Amino acid sequence: MPDKISFLFIGDIIGRPGRKGLNRCLPALVQKHSPSFIIANGENAAGGIGITEKVGQELFSRIDVLTSGNHIWDKREAIDYLEQEPRLLRPANYPKKNPGKGSYIFEVSSGKKVGILNLQGRVFMEPVDCPFQVADEELKALKAKTNVIVVDFHAEATSEKQAMGWYLDGKVSAVIGTHTHVPTADERILPKGTAFITDAGMVGGYDSVIGIRTDQAIKRFLTARPQRFEPGKKGIFFSAVFVDIDYQTGKALSIQREIIIEEESGE
Repeated sequence: MPDKISFLFIGDIIGRPGRKGLNRCLPALVQKHSPSFIIANGENAAGGIGITEKVGQELFSRIDVLTSGNHIWDKREAIDYLEQEPRLLRPANYPKKNPGKGSYIFEVSSGKKVGILNLQGRVFMEPVDCPFQVADEELKALKAKTNVIVVDFHAEATSEKQAMGWYLDGKVSAVIGTHTHVPTADERILPKGTAFITDAGMVGGYDSVIGIRTDQAIKRFLTARPQRFEPGKKGIFFSAVFVDIDYQTGKALSIQREIIIEEESGE
């Protein structure tokens, strides 16, 4: 029998409704799967855009490592917080002079070590450094400490996400896509042992447009004018991915989507 380690990866948490949905839904999944560690993308956890230290501390009561993406910079408080909290990651392929780090070695309760790497795509996104080349650089340091490496690839284009999955197949344990807030149904184990899904989805209001109030999102499309966005509050949509890994080889053994919907709760 392989020496297994497992993790639960939770999609983008959207504002207070997302945090409430996390508190409501996560305990049942922890009881069901007993994950060794939990990762979540927290870049939209404060008011639906950005993160603050207060919100980060709240999430760290349930989450082991927080990843992010292009919205990590949208709250000024996050700049200092990134320097203070190593478990909060920003994409590694932003210029190196930026605060914070793009990778982290997490030690689970059993003493096993896991590497987490955060990258951001470039298609329809900010012109950051090449995520493929930066991945190669970051993996050199992570591989020296553990074979188990999880990548959050925060990107818009599904083609870029799938390309990254294939590029890192056999080099990392899992490539989990984030950013679109819409969970995809393409989870699989790639030929060389890397678990992959194009997007893990989100945690937020069920009656929403990718977590945003439907009326505000529709008005933005109807007028083409800038629009103040607020998180949708009605209902709960909770989307996550559970992955089992052979700790010795770092190869994924299984990947499973988990989606919980409560249509009338979550105010």
